[in-house]
Amino acid sequence: MRVHVADHPLITHKLTVLRDKRTPAPVFRALTEELVTLLAYEATRNVRTETVTIETPVTETEGLEISRPRPLVVPILRAGLGMLDGMVKLLPTAEVGFLGMVRNEETLEPTTYAERLPDDLSDRQCFVLDPMLATGGSLGAAIEFLFDRGAVDVTAICLLAAPEGVAALEKATEGRDVTIVLGSLDERLNENGYIVPGLGDAGDRLYGLV
Repeated sequence: MRVHVADHPLITHKLTVLRDKRTPAPVFRALTEELVTLLAYEATRNVRTETVTIETPVTETEGLEISRPRPLVVPILRAGLGMLDGMVKLLPTAEVGFLGMVRNEETLEPTTYAERLPDDLSDRQCFVLDPMLATGGSLGAAIEFLFDRGAVDVTAICLLAAPEGVAALEKATEGRDVTIVLGSLDERLNENGYIVPGLGDAGDRLYGLV
């Protein structure tokens, strides 16, 4: 498993505003979209392309276009939805699937409650969107779900991660072609499974407590 922490002043600045508990939901949503676009630039560095020939106003030349089958973007509901616009803004030709996962707050174990994905993901590159890599349970289960459907490589984009979650995910995906792109690798998990210093519950801050 490859881990890339996007060390950039703009990313750190936007994360600082996200972390602030006084940041209102509309600003939080807008900054999340901007952050994901920046992270997606790093995450798509190895996206598959093919050579094409085009005509410019001056001459014929060769360029690149995104290969088929198109990449699949998979936000993990519900917090991952807040990352979707930022991702498809950079990769508008990608297809979008959905995976609903919830964490049991007592056992911290993930459960899949909904999915809208192709039955066959053979030869597909997949990009999973999940704001927080905390214990690694939900993201690990989502990645395994995609590989079980035939995906060949999976890249996960997360705003924040805890070292415990990264270690757990590396163990869970051993032997798989997995890349994790992070805005920040934080200090630790607390006794409730939340990232410290973190930014709280990303879903609640995006959409409220309902």
